[in-house]
Amino acid sequence: MAHTISRRAKISLAVLGFLLAIPAVALVIVLNYDWNRARPWLGARATEALQRPVELRGNLSLTWQKQALPPQARSWRDHIPWPHLVAQDVHVGNPAGLPAGDTAAARSLAFSLSPFALLGRKIAIPELRFDQPQLDLLRQADGRNNWTLPKRPPFEWRMELERVVFTRGTIKLDDAQQQIAATAHVDTLDNDPRYGVQWTLAGKWNKQDISGKGKTGAVLALRDTGLPFPIQADAKIGLVSVAAEGTLTNPAQLAAIDLQLKVAGASAARLYALTGLLLPETPPFSTAGRLSGHLAEGASQWTYEKFTGRVGDSDIAGTLSYQQRQPRGLLTGSVHSRLLQFADLGPLIGADSNAKKEERGVAAVQPAGKLLPVETFKTERWTALDADVGFRAERIVRTKELPLSKLETAFHLKDGVLRLTPLNFDFAGGRVASKATLDGSSGEAVAATLDATARHIKLRQLLPKLPELKQATIGEINADAKLTAKGNSVATLLAHSNGELKTLVNDGTVSKLLLEQMGLNIGNIVLTKLFGDKPVHLNCLAGDFGVRDGLAQTRYFIADTDDATVRINGAVNLASEKIDLTMKPESKGLRIISLRAPIYVRGSLKQPDVDIDKGVIAMRAGGALALGALAAPAALVPLISAGGEGDNQCASLLAAAREKPKAPPPGKTQR
Repeated sequence: MAHTISRRAKISLAVLGFLLAIPAVALVIVLNYDWNRARPWLGARATEALQRPVELRGNLSLTWQKQALPPQARSWRDHIPWPHLVAQDVHVGNPAGLPAGDTAAARSLAFSLSPFALLGRKIAIPELRFDQPQLDLLRQADGRNNWTLPKRPPFEWRMELERVVFTRGTIKLDDAQQQIAATAHVDTLDNDPRYGVQWTLAGKWNKQDISGKGKTGAVLALRDTGLPFPIQADAKIGLVSVAAEGTLTNPAQLAAIDLQLKVAGASAARLYALTGLLLPETPPFSTAGRLSGHLAEGASQWTYEKFTGRVGDSDIAGTLSYQQRQPRGLLTGSVHSRLLQFADLGPLIGADSNAKKEERGVAAVQPAGKLLPVETFKTERWTALDADVGFRAERIVRTKELPLSKLETAFHLKDGVLRLTPLNFDFAGGRVASKATLDGSSGEAVAATLDATARHIKLRQLLPKLPELKQATIGEINADAKLTAKGNSVATLLAHSNGELKTLVNDGTVSKLLLEQMGLNIGNIVLTKLFGDKPVHLNCLAGDFGVRDGLAQTRYFIADTDDATVRINGAVNLASEKIDLTMKPESKGLRIISLRAPIYVRGSLKQPDVDIDKGVIAMRAGGALALGALAAPAALVPLISAGGEGDNQCASLLAAAREKPKAPPPGKTQR
């Protein structure tokens, strides 16, 4: 019996020893096996999985190491070593159909593998480390690229990668779709408590130079998505410079972003290539604020909040938000300005000089002899997003002061149709109220409508710095305009405009000095021709223009003063920018007056020519000399005019001004 038990014990011990020997032998084999023999097999399996060539050209080794796990994850497993694989000189090629070359390469690739996770059919890699990686990212014009991995059928094994660590390396991007050819050099930082990597960038984007530098964290967390990834960057792309500092959350998916952002550039419109946001043409600008965003598939949201800055010489502040949605994103927010320089509004319609156009990155297209801006609207961008943005300015200043203030407007862009409702501002004690619609949904010519009224504009407040005119200049200006047009610039819109314009000035004083202060050079010259260099009391002035295909024709245009009634006839051709107006003064009362004759205002809008009819003067003067031989009193007859209908003129003008102007639909000719 004892012999039997002893035999059974020997068998049991032998079996147990054999079972224990298997992992021991396996461990010895693993530790002593030349893993370089497995390189072709591992490369083939990786090639099959990635569907692109993978080569392990250097040494392949396997060691066993204990893992430095975070405190919350430590347990008895800390004392068990994990397999640690190191592969030297690794290359991953481009997929089929793209030029031969590497998508990625690294001097070495190293990672540890959790042996316990393998029991649950899971490949758990706590850290993947790259030494001197090189990425050559390529996208062709047809959209094919080398960074999109093939979709694989469901696999029984799962893979978990917690973080990526990289040292010195190079990242190149050659993108034919976005026209980007850029290279970033990455290097490690020592003894920096916040950042572990520094980088520099250089290249081209849409034929514009791009450059930059910055810092990031050294460890890219892929599983702990709540761990912020620090980033600091200073970059310049063409005419735009960007400085940012903050954090990314879950940077592999760009789930969230929180940055202090500074942006400056030659024009806000230059941001379109970077952001896809449709912003207007502006003078040089700079802003600083907080950019935060949450990115989700098809529903990203961004907010640039409490930003401040300058556009030209004007200050701006506000908050803008962008929401990704279908079929277009939506830009909302409000912007305000305490002091808005009038000249800074010029680029909105292309009304700045060719030199300024070149500074903000557009072609110098304005012809030397043209006054109306010919810079075309970029309507192909109007369907890129919708917008509801309010803007207000407390005070508006121009070089020669005009009392403008409290500009209030809202930009409503939807389906390529831009509505400015309202477009109002205070002016010289009165109010200008208007609304405008610009329909650019066709992507070609803009169909525009304008409905504007000006009420109670005080002549006295037009010249607050001239105390000698404060008491004399007491009249008001009232005006109405209804216009429709179709074109692709301010010049072509006015060249194809139709509608009516009416204006009325009652009971005021007009002088050469007043017109000089307002910058009205034509009126300045005309006033000197008619009345000399002196203030003239104006009972009323009324004008009514009918506009047809860009030709503004006078229906009536009359100025009534104490001395005379001046009738103006003719037209202003907005297509050719030519003026052809004739001013005929009619004296009041039986009085001897100067040798008045018709005055012609001709030439171009940019360089008008004002001249008096010398033939009429010569005829009147010659008649006086001939009659002088007969009787001296008779010689005065050609120089005397009888009074007329001036006393009742203003009443009829006021009655006519009460009729509201009308305008046909955009693009339709007025009949």
